[in-house]
Amino acid sequence: MANKILMPKLSPTMEEGQISSWVKAEGDTIEANETIAEVDTDKATMEMTSLEAGTLLKILIPAGENARLGQTIGIIGEKGEDIAALLEEVSAEAEAPSPASETQSQEAEVLNTQDSAPGTTSSPSTSPSASSSSTLRTQHSTLGTSSGNGRLLVSPIAARMASENSIDLRSIAGSGPNGRIIKRDIEKAMSGGFRPVSLMQTVEVAGASRFREENTSIMRRTIAKRLGESIGPIPTFYLTVEIEMDNAFGLRKAINESIAPEKVSVNDIIVKIAAMSLMKHPLVNASYRDEKIRFYEDADIGVAVAIDEGLITPIVRGANKKGFAQIAREIKELAGRARDKKLQPDEYTGATFSISNLGMLGIKEFTAIINPPEAAILAVGQANPTVVVRDGQITTRNIMGVTMSCDHRLVDGATGARFLQTLKGMLENPALLLI
Repeated sequence: MANKILMPKLSPTMEEGQISSWVKAEGDTIEANETIAEVDTDKATMEMTSLEAGTLLKILIPAGENARLGQTIGIIGEKGEDIAALLEEVSAEAEAPSPASETQSQEAEVLNTQDSAPGTTSSPSTSPSASSSSTLRTQHSTLGTSSGNGRLLVSPIAARMASENSIDLRSIAGSGPNGRIIKRDIEKAMSGGFRPVSLMQTVEVAGASRFREENTSIMRRTIAKRLGESIGPIPTFYLTVEIEMDNAFGLRKAINESIAPEKVSVNDIIVKIAAMSLMKHPLVNASYRDEKIRFYEDADIGVAVAIDEGLITPIVRGANKKGFAQIAREIKELAGRARDKKLQPDEYTGATFSISNLGMLGIKEFTAIINPPEAAILAVGQANPTVVVRDGQITTRNIMGVTMSCDHRLVDGATGARFLQTLKGMLENPALLLI
């Protein structure tokens, strides 16, 4: 007899799991207690074993996707067994809210009046039988009452999908019981050519870097959730490093002698080297998007410019592909138009990383505020002659302090430190740009 394979609780604090990989494929024979999949939990990657022998008839949650505790992720049974009825049952369960989403169920109801709260009904839970791999019934909340009381009847999964895609539920005709809006109604609206843009989605900017997105791991999402709750909307930490700038100053002098009367500033060199460093550390050149991490293929560097109203960050697109002189020309032109209030939105929106330099104003060290959804911002201080010991001799070096503000949902301490090591290495030895 075919049975469901449910997502088990693989750690004490686990609320859902992400299928890292399926060890078994559809049609493979499985022995009892044999590993069938690897699951990423909030703590580690765990092996998931089958509670019974049989054939893996169907994989319902593919690798890379998440499943809540008790959700059906596959079906096991005898080879060639008819599982149509079981698949229908699983489909029906997908429309029902899990206990963890009861709050979402209540919030999903759209009220046009101030009547009393909707009634709810629930079906009893059944515990797994000895012969079954597992069975689970989640409580099923029915939102609203009659369709004539000013309320919309919406299933939790439909409400979530509508919210994520900015679909007005009042424009949807529900096909569920009593006109309830369910998952397939939202899917139908989207497949019919509806292309909503989420109010929370960053507007895609013409000319901006191409990107790819990957599902975040359960561990990464857990870290993001906990840090967000304990520190604020963007859990931020700071890393500071001192950099010897003598070789960078020498590089600047050589460049300026060769391109005179044009000039390259120290900040132009920092922008280029920061862009090259970002290419070696993708998580710093990324943005956190709830359940996805967006990795950018190029470094679009926002350069902070002070204007009368405050601060604006015109962007050098693809700075990793441009030379020092070109970057210098673009920053000079963009900064001028920024002060004249002539920048277009695509020229100051959609950076992948930002740099704020107050060194020219005599600031030795400071911290900058991250510009969402970027993962980090670099605060650059003034380079000052400093007495140091090198090779047992007392000498002076031009030392510059930089502090990086990091979004902890993406950039861990070690990740940020390695990025700064790369940045420091290239500024202190510009020949590393060629490696």
